[in-house]
Amino acid sequence: MSGFEGVIVSDPRLQSQFTQVELRSLKSKFSALRTQSGRVTVSDLPPVLAKLKGINGSYTENEVRAALEDSYPDITHEIDFESFLREYLGLQGRSSGKGAGFKRASSILRQSTTTHFHVISESEKESYVTHINNQLAEDPFLKNFLPIDPKTSQLFDLAKDGVLLCKLINVAVPGTIDERAINTKKNLNPWERNENHTLCLNSAKAIGCTVVNIGTQDLVEGRRHLLMGLISQIIKIQLLADLNLKKTPQLVELVDDNQDVEELMSLAPEKVLLKWMNFQLKKSGYTKEVTNFSTDLKDGEAYAHLLNVLAPEHSTTSTLETKDPTQRAKLIVEQAEKLDCKKYISPKDIVEGSTNLNLTFVAQIFQHRNGLTAEVDTEKISLTNVLDDDTETSREERCFRLWINSLGVSTYVNNLFEDVRPGWVLLEVLDKVSPGSVNWKHTSKPPIKMPFKKVENCNQVIDIGKNLNLSLVNVAGNDIVQGNKKLIIAFLWQLMRFTMLQLLKNLRSFSHGREITDAHILDWANKKVKSSGKSSQMDSFKDKSLSSGIFFLELLSSVEPRVVDWTVVTKGENDEDKKLNASYIISVARKLGCSIFLLPEDILEVNQKMVLTLTASIMYWSLQKKPGQLAVLEETDPAEASEPQEEDQPEEE
Repeated sequence: MSGFEGVIVSDPRLQSQFTQVELRSLKSKFSALRTQSGRVTVSDLPPVLAKLKGINGSYTENEVRAALEDSYPDITHEIDFESFLREYLGLQGRSSGKGAGFKRASSILRQSTTTHFHVISESEKESYVTHINNQLAEDPFLKNFLPIDPKTSQLFDLAKDGVLLCKLINVAVPGTIDERAINTKKNLNPWERNENHTLCLNSAKAIGCTVVNIGTQDLVEGRRHLLMGLISQIIKIQLLADLNLKKTPQLVELVDDNQDVEELMSLAPEKVLLKWMNFQLKKSGYTKEVTNFSTDLKDGEAYAHLLNVLAPEHSTTSTLETKDPTQRAKLIVEQAEKLDCKKYISPKDIVEGSTNLNLTFVAQIFQHRNGLTAEVDTEKISLTNVLDDDTETSREERCFRLWINSLGVSTYVNNLFEDVRPGWVLLEVLDKVSPGSVNWKHTSKPPIKMPFKKVENCNQVIDIGKNLNLSLVNVAGNDIVQGNKKLIIAFLWQLMRFTMLQLLKNLRSFSHGREITDAHILDWANKKVKSSGKSSQMDSFKDKSLSSGIFFLELLSSVEPRVVDWTVVTKGENDEDKKLNASYIISVARKLGCSIFLLPEDILEVNQKMVLTLTASIMYWSLQKKPGQLAVLEETDPAEASEPQEEDQPEEE
């Protein structure tokens, strides 16, 4: 039986306030508000909210606008669907008490949308502060502001200039941000502060954080629930980084055969962590299965068994003999500290079943003592080809995985080649880049047990791709189901390229509406650099001279002169200098506002696909901010428009 596409809301409490019929209706109304740029702003909402059930007749459109302005001083602020739902609930809930005065109602609305749905956990805040104090204590800039007092709001105040978050991202995934691009003056002006936050959010996306609902203004204002959510994601990425077969091939010990290995590869890091925990608990004779990081760990028994089996030199019976849960939890924390696990969790957190803190605690234990054998069963793991990907394939897998996750699809992709095989994720992506293209009535949602249902999903993916004029010669849905890496990469590259070109075309729709091609992007970049008085040019997106980085730095400087600090730029004459420039280019582009997922190696090796995405992203930002530049495109000869390169056209071998 084919699956049903429901409207998924990430906050379960928010989702529980509506039926699916209501959610579909509200989603339809919200989607209809999208402008050509694909955005919905606060200023778009009053006419729609004023007509909704529970509000119509109670508040006028102007009163609704006044309430929204109380919550969002900047009415041009982009708003997402979940925030739209919260505003609707807030207005609906206060409509009966309007007699008390609308000003009071609007202030209550603001409270309901920022407090009722977003309660800050003091325990989590204290844990994250402890982590930050430990990890960044020696940072040359931040050591002047650390340690942060976990009992105060100092964390949120310090985060307002963006430096702390940028540094924390580099702790989680070293080298993500070139610190030469961070503005680190003691007193930053609003422009510099906004640059830091822009750099932070684009870099967070580049390590796998979901930041769809967070804007730079949220960080400038220090919105606590959003800051906590972002910090939590960054810390989790750091702690869960080794929970995959590439980083820790010994994890293959958790499964019995090749089929199980493939299943392990598709699991989210949190699920791998649970699987590892149960594997170790089984050794200790513990018979209960741990299925979550909350209720199953409250009594502390699983922790006691886990620590005893992992660290027999510190093994003790007193933990299990203790009947008081709080006292047992205290002994667990003390025993973990003997393994050098920092005290990021309290006995109270264990007893109360704090999901986030228990997850970080178990991840810490894994990092310090995973109990897996040193030798890897190479025969078992070799059949999956998980370690056989060439460097370029691995980098492209990373790029497309992060790009998909940045789109805000409901399914989070952990392993690209495994997660796309049922077809559902690709359908979600297609629905994002080409709204309305997916016939959800003829799809099946995972988990899908019957293989032909996966093929049906993937066949629709191919059909939609062909309708978008993607080159899919001799490609069938079954190729995706079978996990053909070459074809999956080629398909996703074409889809990403299609999305970039559509974004650029939409910016020009009020002009001549001509299709944008690779040649237009190349021509724009060369003319832009030339117009700034520089002499460097690129012949194509494969031009080997691009490896020095000078052209891209001049391009970035031409669209925003103040963004490049030329005192830190090298001549790019050797590999070391080229890599320094490449790293700086990526961070400067993100600081400017470009959402990009390439690595310095992609510039060094002049990866044609990644170089095109970088140039197109800079072009999109420039044209979006300064529409007057559009005229430069009109000088491009349409005959120069290039067809997709051969490597973009997947063909079955």
